[in-house]
Amino acid sequence: MIIGGGSADVTLGVGIVHDWEPGDGSVVTWQPTPGSLTKARQAPVVAAPPSSMQAGHLRGYVEFGERGLDYSRLVMGSWEIPGKCDIRTMTHVINTHMRRHETYRSWFEYKDAKNILRHKIQNPRDIQLAPVQHGQLTQPEWRDLVLSTPNPLQWDCFRFGLIQHENHCTLFAIVDHLHCDPALVSSLYVEILTNYNALVAGKPPVVMPATASHEDFCTRERQTAESMTLDSPEVRKWIAFAEANGGVMPDFPLPLGDQSLPCGGDMMVVPLMDPEQTARFEDGCVAAGARFSGGLFACAALAHYELTGQETYYGLTPVDKRSSPDEYMTMGWFTGIIPFTVPVDPNSFEETARATQASFDDNIDLANVPYDRVLELAPWLNRFGSQFTMMNYMDAGLPPLSAVVATALKGSNATAYNDGRSPAYMYMSVIRLFDEVSLMISFPNNPIARESLTRYGQVIKSVFERVAAGRYASTSVSR
Repeated sequence: MIIGGGSADVTLGVGIVHDWEPGDGSVVTWQPTPGSLTKARQAPVVAAPPSSMQAGHLRGYVEFGERGLDYSRLVMGSWEIPGKCDIRTMTHVINTHMRRHETYRSWFEYKDAKNILRHKIQNPRDIQLAPVQHGQLTQPEWRDLVLSTPNPLQWDCFRFGLIQHENHCTLFAIVDHLHCDPALVSSLYVEILTNYNALVAGKPPVVMPATASHEDFCTRERQTAESMTLDSPEVRKWIAFAEANGGVMPDFPLPLGDQSLPCGGDMMVVPLMDPEQTARFEDGCVAAGARFSGGLFACAALAHYELTGQETYYGLTPVDKRSSPDEYMTMGWFTGIIPFTVPVDPNSFEETARATQASFDDNIDLANVPYDRVLELAPWLNRFGSQFTMMNYMDAGLPPLSAVVATALKGSNATAYNDGRSPAYMYMSVIRLFDEVSLMISFPNNPIARESLTRYGQVIKSVFERVAAGRYASTSVSR
């Protein structure tokens, strides 16, 4: 499956690990040395907590395991580079990257859902990855190698590697979601590929700006959450949002099948708009007094109405909480969640988009208060059910991706993969890659969910097309 880049002639391939065919070549992975593993096991407990998203990820991994389900957790991607890889130079570059980012120095000891301890390697130089030769692998052997990456309760829940082909090599990274969000793309490309290219050309290494402390972010986030009370405006807004939605977080409107049964996960990509449609759509958003993101969430609200007839839409979206230049250079999970409520006008995209933008802007500070903290203060609310969903918006023209994504993707056969395990929930991401917009959906791999997501994709694509054409009018509600 391809996510396009329109006139920029840039594409990104996506899929699941079972579809990842690396081609003929000798495989090398970089893995921690026995000495590094020993240092990690001996790392002391430190005061900094996991971030709220890291804690939720670890809880999800444990809870899914208790239910006999294999939890989706790996973020994987690859690029092609010409020639034969200089293994010694790449070893140096990968270790420099690992030591540069504080998040890689931590591992977490799971006591229970509310008691997760951070262990931290004190000296970055105790991190040492070494190349391991695997020779040529069949596709099943390759898949098993990828899926053998340690789980998020282990320190070494990451692997780097390459496949040496005849005239080029494929560099790949496999990192547990515990340690990364979309900034992974810029960090890997700039720090590994750019530095490697400089060194093999006989040039000095690229001088990188300083990184921030991910632990400091986690500590600030926890302190902010613990300062909240039932009287805090952010908490009151979260409670009002949940109570208006029946005391729970939003559900996907179509059936997703029995997720208590192991079925793994799958992905689909729905092209939403080509370059010309994207330009017209953005003009329509501006005319309505909304930003591009407000317009796309308005389309989600209108699609929800066309599927259900419900004139109020409750949405959630993750946002990047990086707030300084050095944080934008830092690996880690810097994410918060914003809820928004949309009174849908079935006959007007403009009115719906204005209402969406207003709700989003009014609730933006709620990203600083994890919903788990709200549940502690308001225990009558519920977490979420098996139909829970969120919609993300990712624009390759905005930080942290914009600085490098064009050069990282162009001509490099860039790919991103999902591990095909059971997803934490049904997740949608609207991706604007230069001039084109696509919807990428991760869902439980069962026939009921597949049918529902296919239908949903058709409806929301129709909404975007009608808005881009300047002739939005709701279709009859089909339930």
